Parts: sequence; C-alpha cells; structure tokens
Amino acid sequence: MNGIVSGWPRVLVRSEGFAVLVAASMAYAWQGGSWWLFAALFFVPDLSMIGYVAGSKPGAVLYNLAHWYVLPLACLVWGGSGHAPQALQIGLIWAAHIGFDRSLGYGLKYPEGFGVSHLGRMAKANGSA
Repeated sequence: MNGIVSGWPRVLVRSEGFAVLVAASMAYAWQGGSWWLFAALFFVPDLSMIGYVAGSKPGAVLYNLAHWYVLPLACLVWGGSGHAPQALQIGLIWAAHIGFDRSLGYGLKYPEGFGVSHLGRMAKANGSA
C-alpha cells in the first residue's frame, strides 16, 4: 500500500513520537500541572475510536482528527497567549498522547480499517494473529 512509512524513516517517525512524548511531558512538569489531570486525560484522544462503530471510513476520520498534531498545537498557542492557561496543559497532554501512540507504531489511519496506518499494518490487519 502506498503511503506507509517503512525502513529507516519509520524508525525516525517513531523516535520523533517518543521525543514529543518526552518534551510535552517535561513541559507539562515545568508548567506545574497536576499529574492526576495528566493521567486522567492522557487516553482521552483514544475515545475517538468510537467512530469505528459507524464504519471504517468515519472511524478513520474521527481517529485522525484526534491524533493530528495541529489540534493540540492550537491549544498550545491559545493557552500560551494567555487566553486560557488550562488549554496549554490540555495541549501538552494531548501532544504527549499522540507522541506516545506514534512511538508505539500507531499512526494515522486509512479507511481500510483500524489496523492500517501510515506507520504500517498491525498484526491482525496482515491476517496474522
């Protein structure tokens, strides 16, 4: 399938995800955010998987919106401008989550199914268990 990162670039993308996880978590700590809030919100973007109830295409769209760096970046800009300080912390948690997912190999989804992403196919999508 075209559009799937493999080889050395895949290692770089996954390493980049880990770097975002670490940097966002460190920035969150520097901001003095509550680690209870961090833990409570860390997996909230994964609620977007509920979109798969409506089918693979709407599921991929909703999942990708929740796992696209632009939205947490918007929170960071809004929060950093002083308009909503909580938005800064939410943006950092959100970016950390996306970095975590990318470091584990969970990428942006294709409409063929949850197991097909820009970082490759998951085991079940390959037909193996």
